[in-house]
Amino acid sequence: MLFAVVVAVTGVAAIILSETSTPNPDAPPGTTAVVGVIVAVDSQGLGDVRGFTLRETGGALQDFDLRAYESGSEFPPGHLAEHQATATPVRVWYREEGGVGLAIRLEDAPR
Repeated sequence: MLFAVVVAVTGVAAIILSETSTPNPDAPPGTTAVVGVIVAVDSQGLGDVRGFTLRETGGALQDFDLRAYESGSEFPPGHLAEHQATATPVRVWYREEGGVGLAIRLEDAPR
């Protein structure tokens, strides 16, 4: 009985702790990805979005600045307002610079 419990616990731990995703070959070099929902957008209109706040899956809030944003033609910054309204998750590829999260690429997060 004890052996079965140890095997079950070990199996569950292996599944939880294993990394099953493959690295994204299109990820910008030197970036980190995070997934969450948009809870605030800093903008002066659809054409002047400066940043946003993301609530990560675990509940942590993270602010991002768009001054280094590179994928505006694929994911226009004005589209963030729609994601905020619908709570549809996004993936943010970012890098830290001077304590600021600089969003480099945004995409619809896989569900």
